[in-house]
Amino acid sequence: MNEWKKWEIKIIEKNDFPEGLKGIRNCPEKLYYRGEWNNNLFEKTVAIVGSRQITRYGKEIVDKIMPEIVSRKTTVISGFMYGVDTESHKKCLEYGGKTVAVLGGGLDEPCPSENDKLYTEILEKGGIIISEYEPDFKAMTWSFPQRNRIVSGLSTVGVVVIEAGIKSGSLITAKLALEQKRQVLAIPGPINSRTSEGTNWLIKTGSARMITTPIDIFEDKISFPEQETLFKDYSNLNEVEKIIIDLLETEAMTSDELCQMTKRNITEISTNLSMMLMKDLLTEEDGKFYIS
Repeated sequence: MNEWKKWEIKIIEKNDFPEGLKGIRNCPEKLYYRGEWNNNLFEKTVAIVGSRQITRYGKEIVDKIMPEIVSRKTTVISGFMYGVDTESHKKCLEYGGKTVAVLGGGLDEPCPSENDKLYTEILEKGGIIISEYEPDFKAMTWSFPQRNRIVSGLSTVGVVVIEAGIKSGSLITAKLALEQKRQVLAIPGPINSRTSEGTNWLIKTGSARMITTPIDIFEDKISFPEQETLFKDYSNLNEVEKIIIDLLETEAMTSDELCQMTKRNITEISTNLSMMLMKDLLTEEDGKFYIS
């Protein structure tokens, strides 16, 4: 535990900040950090924010976009909290990328404490942990929204919002990003999901550009069908598979529930479910089937 304490806490003054960060409103005069400060880390960056209550859908989206981000040697900036932040840091490292965590508390008081190993791994793999607060400052309710201006301020490519409630901190970050003249991008989600209310609202109001493929993060153009998309291609499904997909789009179900809804026997449903699992169209957890 607390292996990250082996890294010395250093200070960088405002004059040495990345150019984009210097120009934000209420810019801090200095930042505390652990790790090796390398200006190359901040040349091409994308901020990823989202709900602390990340869903299966959110995790799949992070996993889908991260290889493109890492392959373009883009540093991931996020806020180190539960949910989308943690998933983004972890997946970035898993795919061999570098990430910068901006804490809502001091460097010696990381929150959440469950991210102790992640803190160390970010440093070991060439990333940086940043805070504007004194090292022993414990995060407060107000300090997380204040931190968000730094998260967005460090982004050069844009701020990607993955799942967000309508009154979430992620929308605060999006608002700050727009004020800072940063591009805001959002992942659309199910209209009956509370964690997608915020992202769908950003898209609906024109505050964010909708992402439907990983490449959309970097290229402001229409994605053509032949490009890899965030979502599966369901055009070649058989009749039973189409019915199953239609039902599972509403809610996850067991094989017995699918039999009842489709009025088909268990053998036919089980056979199709097995084939759909093999084709990575579905996933199964606790006996229920979900769309991948």
